[in-house]
Amino acid sequence: AGLTVAGGLAAGPLNHDSTPTARDAAVTTTQAAAKLDTATLIPHGVQGTQSHIDLNDEQTANVKAIIAATKKAGMDERAAVVSIATALQESKLENLGHLGDRNDHDSQGLFQQRPSSGWGTVEQITDPEYSTTAFLKGLKQVDGWQDMPLTKAAQTVQVSAYPDHYAQWEQQAADLVAQHWNS
Repeated sequence: AGLTVAGGLAAGPLNHDSTPTARDAAVTTTQAAAKLDTATLIPHGVQGTQSHIDLNDEQTANVKAIIAATKKAGMDERAAVVSIATALQESKLENLGHLGDRNDHDSQGLFQQRPSSGWGTVEQITDPEYSTTAFLKGLKQVDGWQDMPLTKAAQTVQVSAYPDHYAQWEQQAADLVAQHWNS
């Protein structure tokens, strides 16, 4: 579903003053976000029931860090959707440290990467930019990831015990990319 702008825009402006207003800026921002359409962000449609969580400031900052790292890596919006959906599943976008007995081995950070599996040091994998870049490096090595359903692309990088769980976050990840890609 694309973004729409409500209110009598079809009838044209009520005045003929060409001075940009705050409303004009909001419409321009909405139009830019609308360019990130569903076909780009979710090319295969969502799979299964979708989950959603409300994000706090830390989680939103982590979304923005993932998007920034994706852009820095020269990858597109779809890569950001795959990354954010993966981080939603792995950590609910919280930069997790070692959780003791509740931890999956030595998994940490947004993507629950393991130092013992070669993802980096604890300091590295708990840095949102580093961990995202490491995930994206793995994604780039997956032949045809752009043409795969999200859950298959994420699973190929993450090798999770629950490979189908990534799919439930695709819509929220796409919504977050649409909201923050151009901000």
